Amino acid sequence: MTPEEQLYMTQLKKLKQLRESGIDPYSHTQYARTHTLSELRERFDELEGQALRVAGRLMALRHHGRISFASLQDASGRLQLMAREEQLGKERYLQFVDLDVGDIIGACGTLTKSRRGEISVDVIEFTLLAKALRPMPEKWHGIKDVEIRYRYRYLDLLTNPTSRDVFIKRTQIIRAIREFMDAQGFMEVETPMMHPIPGGALAKPFVTHHNALDMDLYLRIAPELYLKRLIVGGFEKVYEIGRNFRNEGISPRHNPEFTMMEVYWAYVDYEAIMCLTEELIHYVAVRVLGTPKFTYQGNEIDLTPPWARIKLFDAISDHTGVDFAAICTDEEARVAANELGLEVMPTDDRGRIIDEILKKRVAPKLIQPTFLIGYPVEISPLAKRSQQDPSLTERFQAFIGGLEVANAFSELNDPIEQRERFEEQMRRREAGDEEAHQMDWDFVRALEYGMPPTGGLGIGVDRLVMLLTDSPSIRDVILFPLLRSE
Repeated sequence: MTPEEQLYMTQLKKLKQLRESGIDPYSHTQYARTHTLSELRERFDELEGQALRVAGRLMALRHHGRISFASLQDASGRLQLMAREEQLGKERYLQFVDLDVGDIIGACGTLTKSRRGEISVDVIEFTLLAKALRPMPEKWHGIKDVEIRYRYRYLDLLTNPTSRDVFIKRTQIIRAIREFMDAQGFMEVETPMMHPIPGGALAKPFVTHHNALDMDLYLRIAPELYLKRLIVGGFEKVYEIGRNFRNEGISPRHNPEFTMMEVYWAYVDYEAIMCLTEELIHYVAVRVLGTPKFTYQGNEIDLTPPWARIKLFDAISDHTGVDFAAICTDEEARVAANELGLEVMPTDDRGRIIDEILKKRVAPKLIQPTFLIGYPVEISPLAKRSQQDPSLTERFQAFIGGLEVANAFSELNDPIEQRERFEEQMRRREAGDEEAHQMDWDFVRALEYGMPPTGGLGIGVDRLVMLLTDSPSIRDVILFPLLRSE
């Protein structure tokens, strides 16, 4: 039996003894607190000497004869409890001494300072609200513990203030996004999570089955096509913040379940969306951090607009020496990729290779906020062609700190061309590309009723949180990331 198992058995025995003595540590349905622990610190001068009630988890215990000290933690912070035999009486004092780190208690007492000057609650009475049966972890270190932090996030949050701060900031970031979008006149909407046809992105979906209708459904890979239906329906400024699901690998930048915001704005193009993007992210940083300047993984970043705007092929040429504007065939693209040391499949086409070079050789070097523009049509099936060069689209991706944080374009609203793009994607699927877009006849039908010129935007909320909390992995900013079974 391991030491942890031995302690667990000891705690079970202690629980049995408590119940035999008439104490059920799980019987309480509520405990009326008068203050949070942070309030007691902030308002000490006002509350000193007053009777009050607090509750939380015991994080440390120290016993010194007839006086004991405990560190109590609630969601707002920690504060010292001071338990004295003189105050509690011998029997109740011994029961306090018998408490364990991890136990959740309520305490009634007066606010004071200890002899060492520490703000404390001098306990008059206490109530055991929940007995901890497993030991509290003391600290985290090493790669093995990173896995434990993700798997047992509740322990991570209890013991790691840095982790707690990340998720507090995550909430603040999402709140700030909504503040900005609402102030700009956008309406927040909700669209389906289960789709009869997966669409809106090049990705492999998760499949489920609806028994009553006897039909397969797909967890959404993007809300795009439904949001654009709303533009057809007459709404002009809409956004949605929600979960997407893609049946892809797990990496420091990818989780199969992730949060996106998508935005659609009628009568504007991708240039207006670029301005919206830089203004939004700048606003969020200032709202949450108090400044547009911060450090991400050792790099100083400044989000102050305007951001750099660089053509995709120029960026690839600058960082690899390869001019893809002059490469027209799939075979030439495969040769160029091999010369760069990238592994490519014989079936990989020019578009996929460009995308792979961007991800592997260009994106990691884009530290300051940068918009890459001018993406090939073959990797942008829902974007409008550039009037200057019909082989390219009016599309951009935004990169900060080496992370892609946004993808946007002037939306394709020509139903004939959209159908042809879908047909080309279907040919790619038949050739073995599982991420190619499926045909969505209803979406084509919606476009046939007329969709105004529209700019669309997708922002990876998790990656934005990574940036603003200096987190190296997406799993650091998702409360419960997907992991292999133990």
